[in-house]
Amino acid sequence: MSKAVELSSLLMDVEAQLRQLGLWQTEAPSAEALASTEPFCIDTLSFPQWLQFIFLARLYSMISLQQALPTSCSIAPMADEYFKSSEHNVTALLAILEQIDQLLSS
Repeated sequence: MSKAVELSSLLMDVEAQLRQLGLWQTEAPSAEALASTEPFCIDTLSFPQWLQFIFLARLYSMISLQQALPTSCSIAPMADEYFKSSEHNVTALLAILEQIDQLLSS
């Protein structure tokens, strides 16, 4: 299986987990919020919003345009930190993000 195909499957799993956790949003944040230059748009978006509207969107776009994928990724530690005090059971989501980190960093 190609890296792009495997990544696409993992991205769909992230989306499914966000939906299951009730964290998927139907309306996009404002253009200004999405244009933040801070890491993870920490000043304008929640981490789940960043996952949905920045991370997933960019990687899906790279796959569809057959662009080179990132060669390094470390999203799981940020997710772990964000969800540390959450009431959500994010074990599956964290595992998927770890798989994405490993896939892109290999």
